[in-house]
Formats: sequence, C-alpha cells, structure tokens
Amino acid sequence: MGEVRGPEAIDMLMALNTGHDGSLSTGHANSVEDMISRLETMILMGMDIPLAAIRKQIASSIDIIVHLGRLRDKSRRVLEIVEVEGYVDGEIKLNPLFEFKEYTTEADNYLAMEVGEYNSADSLKVRGYLQNTGNSLKNQRKLHAAALRLE
Repeated sequence: MGEVRGPEAIDMLMALNTGHDGSLSTGHANSVEDMISRLETMILMGMDIPLAAIRKQIASSIDIIVHLGRLRDKSRRVLEIVEVEGYVDGEIKLNPLFEFKEYTTEADNYLAMEVGEYNSADSLKVRGYLQNTGNSLKNQRKLHAAALRLE
C-alpha cells in the first residue's frame, strides 16, 4: 500500500479490515508504540471519530509491526517484531516477539565471530541479533487457515 503519512491511514485500515489480507504498508516512528500513536493521529486528521473506535480498527487491522531503526553506525536494522494482540481495556495490547540485542561483552563478540558478524578491522560497526522474547504468537488463526503450524 505504500507509506502512510496522513489522513489516508484510514483508507489503509479500511482496506485491511475488508479482506485484503497480506497487505503491507510503511510509516515513520521511533518505536512500535509511537507508530500506533502516529496512526491514531493520522486517522484523526481525516475523520472525526472516537479514539476508542480508531484503536479497535487498528487492533483488528494490523497483525504484526516490524520496527526498523538507524543505529549509531548509520546502519538500519530490525529492532523489534511485535504482534498486535488486540484491544483490551481501552488500549491496544502488544505482544513483543523479537528484539534487537547488541553484542556488548567478550562472550557476545565470540558469538559474533562464530556467526560471521565480527570484523576486528571495523570495531565501530554495531553487531547484534534478533533475540526471541520468549513470547509466543497469540493469534495463529491466519496461519492455520493457510495450513501453517508453528513448532
């Protein structure tokens, strides 16, 4: 669907809520929580509806948010993968699945060497990996409908 920057965000949510599974869009924010807040604001720019209705639409439209960020070495990395679990008690409930973990200790550097991410000539490069948070994907309905199963 392209990038959402303004009131067209409501069109994106409407499309996602009317059977357009598998859609992808981008937006700019500093975190997953900030993206949710930006979506709310963009929708309010184009339509005067209660915030609770907007949050319900977001929660039912979006399954996963992948947050990319620029690190201090100017590289871009996936920093978080978060499931939008639903709308509970007036808030959008998020389920963090993966988060970026930077190699910071000698043990981390040794692990980085083993996986081929360590280059002693480039010690300023940010090295790390996506770490599973231990949370499991809650909503697996679409996976099951596609005959996919998580181990």
